[in-house]
Amino acid sequence: MSWRTVVVGYRRDHASTRALERAAEIARDDGAALIVTSIVRPLATGAAARGIGPYDPADPPELHRAELEHARELLATSGVEAQFDLEVGEPAEAIVALAERRGADLIVVGTHDRHFLDRLLHGSVSEEVGKHAHCDVLIVR
Repeated sequence: MSWRTVVVGYRRDHASTRALERAAEIARDDGAALIVTSIVRPLATGAAARGIGPYDPADPPELHRAELEHARELLATSGVEAQFDLEVGEPAEAIVALAERRGADLIVVGTHDRHFLDRLLHGSVSEEVGKHAHCDVLIVR
């Protein structure tokens, strides 16, 4: 199968770096467009309404812009050109929505080996993307 548009979610960690590498390899081999995204999580509307701000202070948009710049640096030697897209929302929902808007036929995400309790408390972006995506999903370990 040949891919036309690949979306990859990126955070500056080992799992996301492996996903980025795999997405770049697929894009290069298939001549596909590559879209790299990093997702800013908004605070709950009640917190934003109380003047705390729209974003978690520990996870500001500037951090995600730096992550996308890091992804750009990693891709610089890969021979793959990419588009970089900062999104706001819950990560899995935002990745799926971006893929739909951009007509992606593949989403690539990394996964962490998390313990059951951690997955229960924090969820799994890769599992949620896999459940809700309208295109193929590659989960990179």
